[in-house]
Amino acid sequence: MTTANSMFPDISISTERLVLRPFEEADVDGLTEMMNDENVVAWTTAPQPYTEADARAWVTELAPAERTEGRGIVFAVTEFLTQRLVGIVHLQHTDWRVRASEIAYVVAPWARGEGYASEAALAVTQWLFRDQAFERLELRTAADNVASQQVAQKIGCISEGILRGACIARTRDEDGGGWSDSRTDQIVWSLLPEDLDGIADQLAEASGYTAFSEWN
Repeated sequence: MTTANSMFPDISISTERLVLRPFEEADVDGLTEMMNDENVVAWTTAPQPYTEADARAWVTELAPAERTEGRGIVFAVTEFLTQRLVGIVHLQHTDWRVRASEIAYVVAPWARGEGYASEAALAVTQWLFRDQAFERLELRTAADNVASQQVAQKIGCISEGILRGACIARTRDEDGGGWSDSRTDQIVWSLLPEDLDGIADQLAEASGYTAFSEWN
């Protein structure tokens, strides 16, 4: 059972371009499409193929349980103007005594190249440190997942080392008919509150938007 100090609040976070909020029934179709994208399949442990039933279970049961059972919190990342689902940010494996959590993110294929992953991850990180008084954020990326590593660097993460053979990635079979698991190394990154100094302004300048976030 969770207690008042071991569960994140049920909130939304807004940036200039994005709204990060709890998943809703209307997200099922977009989530299904996003989680069947080849780049998402390769670097996540989501079921494959990812069905509408999988998406509905995530929206209605699995994602809410992350928060209510004290493990973390899941945000659906949506565009402010279009309200379209463009990604996920997930805080997981939360340690309430150490005040540490692990962040993971997914970006839909139709939203890549816009800097959304960095913007959303940074907004959640600022909220975690400033509003929730956390002291450490971790991130783990597969050794070959360059895009995820670039996001880690953009939000100020420090590489702490390599866990050898600690990750299972998926690769397309030669005939293109299915997927095979392959073991790979995993890079561990961390972020502390003091690491955020100036990162928001640098990211905003590089991406061409105003650095701003709020939560309610």
